[in-house]
Amino acid sequence: MNLRHLRCFIAVAEELHFGRAARRLHVEQSPLSRTIRQLEADLGVTLLERTPRGVHLTPPGQVFLEEARRVLLTLEQAQTKARAVAAGHRGTLRIALAGGVGRTRLSALLALCREEAPEVGIRLFEARLSEVVGGLGNDLYDAAFAMTGEMEAGMVAKPVWQDPLLVAVPARHPLLAHKRVPLEEVVGYPLVLCHPQVGQECSRQCERLLRLVETPPVVAEYVTTHSLMLALVAAGYGVGFSTAAHVVACRQADVIVRPLDEDSAALTTYLLHPEGAMSEPLRHFIDRAQRVGHMPLDTQ
Repeated sequence: MNLRHLRCFIAVAEELHFGRAARRLHVEQSPLSRTIRQLEADLGVTLLERTPRGVHLTPPGQVFLEEARRVLLTLEQAQTKARAVAAGHRGTLRIALAGGVGRTRLSALLALCREEAPEVGIRLFEARLSEVVGGLGNDLYDAAFAMTGEMEAGMVAKPVWQDPLLVAVPARHPLLAHKRVPLEEVVGYPLVLCHPQVGQECSRQCERLLRLVETPPVVAEYVTTHSLMLALVAAGYGVGFSTAAHVVACRQADVIVRPLDEDSAALTTYLLHPEGAMSEPLRHFIDRAQRVGHMPLDTQ
């Protein structure tokens, strides 16, 4: 077994189709199939179930996929650390991103880190929350940003950014009569919301907000990206929620935002890290993240 076997297996496991995996790897399908069979023979277990309807992961295959990803990530981090030291960096912070972290806040933080600590490299990883928490526990990441602070024992969640929720509405919409829009007025129109399966943590925060009003909301569409939400709002499908950190990064002339007339209407971003002693670079990184959280964001 070697790294090529792992990369081939990950491609097939993620695509669940030998043809697509072969195109992704730029190889022929037959050699790819032989590689997977050789891997299964070496392990002595069946990783993939092949049926006329397609390819499916077996329970051992699901476990092996997680571990194979972990092996390649560890190798990549080792390469990154070696290159960072060669380039004169004193170390590298491995920061994971789970959920819809505001691009404007993140950009401001990275710029501040480059200005104040250029000798410390920063490596970013995007992953699902469950993978992020597991990676923090297994020393794959030093810290992470997420939209939830509900952590199990052994993990610390610090609120670093709190961005007031804004209402995104089409131009010339009745809600624009309000400088601060009452939540009761918002739920009188169809909503375009983040899909719970994609932005689970962000969706939960919005759900808690909507439970403050008696009128059950009508959801016109669930979307997987902020840009799609803005496109549907501009087209008149409904109104949506956003924050200054997201709106500043993608302005649209045909979408106008207004603050909500509700003090608790805000999205909180948390910085997660394991309990216990932390390195000096990580301590300074957390301090900078909290400072960025106090920076005003212009939405006009």
